Amino acid sequence: MKTIRIIARLDIKGPNLVKGIHLEGLRVLGKPENFAKYYYECGADELIYQDVVASLYDRNSLKDIISKTAKEISIPLTVGGGLRSIEDIDLVLRAGADKVSINTAALKNPEIIKVASRKFGSSTILIAIEAIKQANGSYLAFTDNGRQYTGIEVIEWAKKVEEYGAGEIILTSVDNEGTGLGFDIELTRAVSESVSIPVIAHGGAGKIEHIIEIIKNGKADAVAVASILHYNSIKKLIQNMENRTEGNVEFLNHGRNFSKIESTDIEKIKENLIKNSIECRI
Repeated sequence: MKTIRIIARLDIKGPNLVKGIHLEGLRVLGKPENFAKYYYECGADELIYQDVVASLYDRNSLKDIISKTAKEISIPLTVGGGLRSIEDIDLVLRAGADKVSINTAALKNPEIIKVASRKFGSSTILIAIEAIKQANGSYLAFTDNGRQYTGIEVIEWAKKVEEYGAGEIILTSVDNEGTGLGFDIELTRAVSESVSIPVIAHGGAGKIEHIIEIIKNGKADAVAVASILHYNSIKKLIQNMENRTEGNVEFLNHGRNFSKIESTDIEKIKENLIKNSIECRI
């Protein structure tokens, strides 16, 4: 039986950890390095840093945050957003990242997957797929946080990135992301069954039952979660929330939450996985 990984995903805009719905309407939550250290101490298997506006503004600005975080944790750190070249990938790996996540650059030039996997190792290269369900029931891949249409069908793209040497896929349902309504099981299962490399499910977790469901029915190899962790962690990290310079700071000051999200922590998630006969690292 495979060991399921629970991954904390941290979306970053400028110096801040942010969160939105459908990858939009970003609200400031605090300093990403503080949350990263906390999730590491609580038992996260891996972390993902995603610069959510990097492609939009044609840059990646995570180097300093990566360096700070790498000094505090010893679990794999994946970094994505604005990585357009082999040089960009090399830069974030040298800064302390263990893996990189690529979306836009791979869709524009799939050869970068092949070159990067050969240079850095396939286990280092993750391909991010932002999927949106169409009226006819098909799923298409998008870029720039679901803003840019590509016309590329998700299942065929997943097969292609495996052929080109990617080590993993992180699959985001843009329709479900941030809603707390649950993962897109149909999408995740279809991609998982079409490739042999690990698929990380992301987008929609509102309670622990959703995580169990996407593992059992969606056949995910790992689950990346954000809101379900962040709003619980804020209570413990509020004293470190200076320098909130971007986003909806008023949201934080009022201590509000999304009504569909049942806040939890990594320890509780793993306790429930074990109760449901799902193997995970304790």
